[in-house]
Amino acid sequence: MDCPGKNAWPELVGTNGKFAVETIERENGLVKAIVVLKGSAVTEDFRCDRVRVWVNSLDIVYEIPVIG
Repeated sequence: MDCPGKNAWPELVGTNGKFAVETIERENGLVKAIVVLKGSAVTEDFRCDRVRVWVNSLDIVYEIPVIG
Protein backbone atom coordinates (compact mmCIF):
# COMPACT_ATOMS: atom_id res chain seq x y z
CA MET A 1 0.00 0.00 0.00
CA ASP A 2 1.26 3.48 -0.85
CA CYS A 3 1.01 5.91 2.04
CA PRO A 4 1.69 9.66 1.69
CA GLY A 5 4.84 11.23 3.11
CA LYS A 6 7.95 9.67 4.55
CA ASN A 7 7.30 6.04 5.47
CA ALA A 8 10.54 4.67 7.03
CA TRP A 9 13.10 6.01 9.48
CA PRO A 10 16.23 3.80 9.44
CA GLU A 11 18.29 6.62 10.94
CA LEU A 12 16.38 6.27 14.24
CA VAL A 13 17.64 2.77 15.06
CA GLY A 14 19.76 3.10 18.21
CA THR A 15 18.03 6.27 19.43
CA ASN A 16 15.70 6.85 22.38
CA GLY A 17 12.04 5.86 21.84
CA LYS A 18 10.59 9.25 22.81
CA PHE A 19 13.04 11.05 20.52
CA ALA A 20 12.06 8.71 17.68
CA VAL A 21 8.33 9.38 18.19
CA GLU A 22 8.88 13.15 18.15
CA THR A 23 11.04 12.94 15.02
CA ILE A 24 8.59 10.72 13.11
CA GLU A 25 5.56 12.88 13.91
CA ARG A 26 7.49 16.04 12.96
CA GLU A 27 8.64 14.55 9.63
CA ASN A 28 5.23 13.10 8.68
CA GLY A 29 2.29 14.91 10.25
CA LEU A 30 -0.13 12.32 8.89
CA VAL A 31 1.01 9.58 11.29
CA LYS A 32 0.81 8.84 15.00
CA ALA A 33 3.93 7.13 16.30
CA ILE A 34 3.70 4.85 19.33
CA VAL A 35 6.40 3.20 21.41
CA VAL A 36 6.03 -0.59 21.68
CA LEU A 37 8.17 -2.70 23.99
CA LYS A 38 9.96 -5.68 22.40
CA GLY A 39 7.84 -8.82 22.77
CA SER A 40 4.52 -7.00 23.06
CA ALA A 41 1.51 -8.37 21.20
CA VAL A 42 0.09 -6.09 18.50
CA THR A 43 -2.59 -6.29 15.83
CA GLU A 44 -1.54 -7.31 12.32
CA ASP A 45 -3.67 -4.76 10.45
CA PHE A 46 -1.95 -2.23 8.16
CA ARG A 47 -2.65 1.47 8.71
CA CYS A 48 -1.18 4.46 6.88
CA ASP A 49 -1.61 6.63 9.97
CA ARG A 50 0.46 4.48 12.38
CA VAL A 51 4.14 3.92 13.03
CA ARG A 52 5.19 1.47 15.71
CA VAL A 53 8.49 2.35 17.35
CA TRP A 54 9.88 -0.95 18.68
CA VAL A 55 12.15 -0.46 21.70
CA ASN A 56 14.09 -2.76 24.01
CA SER A 57 13.99 -2.67 27.82
CA LEU A 58 16.34 0.34 27.79
CA ASP A 59 13.92 2.32 25.55
CA ILE A 60 16.30 2.09 22.59
CA VAL A 61 14.87 1.64 19.08
CA TYR A 62 16.08 -1.72 17.72
CA GLU A 63 14.03 -2.05 14.51
CA ILE A 64 13.48 0.41 11.65
CA PRO A 65 10.25 2.33 12.33
CA VAL A 66 7.92 2.06 9.33
CA ILE A 67 4.34 3.00 8.52
CA GLY A 68 1.96 0.15 9.11
